[in-house]
Amino acid sequence: MTSPDARTLTDGFHLVVDALKLNDVATVYGVVGIPITDLARLAQASGIRYIGFRHESNAGHAAAAAGFLTGRPGVCLTVSGPGFLNGVVALANATVNCFPMVHIAGSSTRALVDLQRGDYEELDQMAVAKPLAKASYRVDRIEDIGRGIARAFRTAASGRPGGVYLDIPGDVLAQTIDATAGAATLWKVTNPAPGQFPSHEGVLRALELLAGAQRPLIVLGKGAAYAQADQHIRSFVETTGIPFLPMSMAKGLIPDDHQLSAAAARSLAMSRADVVVLVGARLNWLLQHGEAPHWSSEAKFIQIDIEPTEFDSNQPTAVPLAGDIKSVITALSAGLQRHPVICPDDWHAELAERRVRNAAGMARRLAEDPHPMRFHNALRPVRDFVRDHPEVYLVNEGANALDVTRNIVDMAVPRHRLDSGTWGVMGIGMGYAIAAAVETGQPVIAIEGDSAFGFSGIEIETICRYRLPITVVILNNGGVYRGDDGSPPGSDPAPTTLAPQAHHERLIEAFGGIGYHVRTPDELAGALAAAVTARCPALIDCELDPGAGTESGHLTNLNPRSALQPAPARS
Repeated sequence: MTSPDARTLTDGFHLVVDALKLNDVATVYGVVGIPITDLARLAQASGIRYIGFRHESNAGHAAAAAGFLTGRPGVCLTVSGPGFLNGVVALANATVNCFPMVHIAGSSTRALVDLQRGDYEELDQMAVAKPLAKASYRVDRIEDIGRGIARAFRTAASGRPGGVYLDIPGDVLAQTIDATAGAATLWKVTNPAPGQFPSHEGVLRALELLAGAQRPLIVLGKGAAYAQADQHIRSFVETTGIPFLPMSMAKGLIPDDHQLSAAAARSLAMSRADVVVLVGARLNWLLQHGEAPHWSSEAKFIQIDIEPTEFDSNQPTAVPLAGDIKSVITALSAGLQRHPVICPDDWHAELAERRVRNAAGMARRLAEDPHPMRFHNALRPVRDFVRDHPEVYLVNEGANALDVTRNIVDMAVPRHRLDSGTWGVMGIGMGYAIAAAVETGQPVIAIEGDSAFGFSGIEIETICRYRLPITVVILNNGGVYRGDDGSPPGSDPAPTTLAPQAHHERLIEAFGGIGYHVRTPDELAGALAAAVTARCPALIDCELDPGAGTESGHLTNLNPRSALQPAPARS
């Protein structure tokens, strides 16, 4: 008989890793420290790839982007206390953007935290995360580690995806259990996001409404891109002939140069549409809450969303279609056989005329060649390169850098554009770029405003350490929005002014990457081709006119201005 002392034991660290592997986790993004350093070591030793970051927020953004790209929850690992708080920004952003991710953090012993005895990095982390995440759980016993991992993964991916926090105190990680008994507590989540079909009545009402529309429009949100129902959506668009308007992260779901794209006539399409189908898009600030004059006051909205509480959030929902996008689009397409929808030709003609006019205006802007460069002529070589290399992933953040890039650079492949998203968060750049490179193995171009780059710029060391095929392009006009904010009183620079004519390329050279400083579109074109082709870490600093750009980019209307002038400078 085997004595109890001869039994094989395992501990919480090993059970967490075993549960992650059982649920097909291939990569973990994080920052090590007390009490999770050994967890990262064991994950790496087990075959899980561990990508170590310099800041937890960037690791969390990477995990969220991985969730968007793969449809499976990305995993972020952080330390307790302040490290956990750093990661919460990404956790909240993932939840707002509906990206599935699981943020696992070590924490202090519960008995000490609950009596507020002043433990190392003491914080009730589960309580902090709860209002900012889709769900927040804590594992209090080693026997519940497998259950906690399964619960977190199921919650992150099911229904409307989002960020889930999983708290595992350090003393639970260190607990031991019989290895056989411990293995029996683990399980793999089966079908974490099962299909949800819409009601038959709703489908018929939607098709009837579309059949009677004179100016129908389909709006594709990033939820449509996440759904990976690409061919289903394209088939429905082409069968009905309804023009589509892609939101920024849905660009490429149907190629931007498709004849039914209304992107180049966005304002007209929105203001004139009488029946609008929202596919994975919400009537939030990005769509002006569905309000006039941006939209027709007579417009009727058909909304596809897996979360029923989203309906009627800003405008009446004429036809709510509750279900996952693939199931709903499949049902709508099947219904077309008995209830055909044909978009009127005069609506196509009206949009086509506006597209031609707007395209001519854009062509004139792109043909301009000011020196120093401004945003449009700086982005011309980027547009051309991405057009010729559709496999490249594009990450984009900033104010003017975001707005102008979105308008200029067309996408031909789904889920190849990642940007600031629903919250308009700055600082996602390097995390998103790293996740895109790690998860896909493809080259990544990150188009960054010089201000936005500063939020996550230190991660160029991470890019170099892992030798990732990422090229960072900084549109450097020397300021937040722009670099010519005048002469403020006193000796300090203006609030929106950054270091003038900074050479960001020297930062990546310090870590072994390749740096370029360019002043013309031709120089940028050459540097971009060389950097991406080499598939090695690179940074291109593009020197722009400090007067290029507008305050708040396209969101000037959201930026309140003081009714009083600033105090005059002292003489």
